[in-house]
Amino acid sequence: MKILVTGGAGFIGSNIIDSYILNGHDVVVLDNFYSGKKEYINPKTTFYEMDVTDKKISDIFSKERFDIVNHHAAQMNVRLSVEDPIFDAKINVLGILNLLENCRKYGVKKFIFASSGGAVYGDQDKYPISEDAKRKPYSPYGMSKKISEDYIDYFHRIYGLKYTNLRYPNVYGPRQNPHGEAGIVAIFLDLLINNQNVKIYGDGTQIRDYIFISDVVKANNIVLNKGDNNSFNVGTGVPTNVNQIYEKLKKITNSNGVSVNVSKKEGDVMKNYLNSGKAKSFLDWEHKIDLDQGLKLTYEWFRTK
Repeated sequence: MKILVTGGAGFIGSNIIDSYILNGHDVVVLDNFYSGKKEYINPKTTFYEMDVTDKKISDIFSKERFDIVNHHAAQMNVRLSVEDPIFDAKINVLGILNLLENCRKYGVKKFIFASSGGAVYGDQDKYPISEDAKRKPYSPYGMSKKISEDYIDYFHRIYGLKYTNLRYPNVYGPRQNPHGEAGIVAIFLDLLINNQNVKIYGDGTQIRDYIFISDVVKANNIVLNKGDNNSFNVGTGVPTNVNQIYEKLKKITNSNGVSVNVSKKEGDVMKNYLNSGKAKSFLDWEHKIDLDQGLKLTYEWFRTK
């Protein structure tokens, strides 16, 4: 297959691309290095440095003729989305519309979307959260993911574009950016390895679902041929709070750094973990790496990078 991966120089996208290349696919990468790194781009890909909102993307679609578009490029900073919702919408909403229009125009067979199981659901009454739960995002970032899913559904219903939405919880692992807003595992590890103190927003009891990158990569390979016109949670279903992550990483790193509590971030949900039973039933997918194993693997990468 010929696959376009947007955000392919980023943490998740670059890991997915490596697996696509290993499986014999022809991969084209689109990235503007907003958060990605040149060294993460697989040399066996064709690379275009471009923003997803750029109208010149149509030239790439016309030339390359993709079978599948895998969309991972995004503005991921929840706090920034609260401070500047217009910028968030420009990248996350106008960007996906630019891609979808070109998919329609150039006959792309399928669109795979990296959605957010953490942001689109908000706080719920029933846990773990299933795909049929009402989507009620708390932040502009979550709203942009919700409306992106709605636009994808529109392009399916009106133009017949196949799709799969993958709703991620907190993804972690090698290549995650420790200097960004997303990913406390990477942020905490980078600080603790250097014996620096860790900021914990609020009291640290916020519950999340942490999934290792290799399990996310596996899901992105499966949906190349399965799960058409559906949304799937891609999580562990295991609730873990921020304090627990800190304690586990503190033990792994044997750091002299300590935790410091600061004010809670706006737009943050208190409790989120996902029911991925639908992915198991429809895709024969389930996570394989548990948290303790995944944290150790991530630590080894950060320690030697």
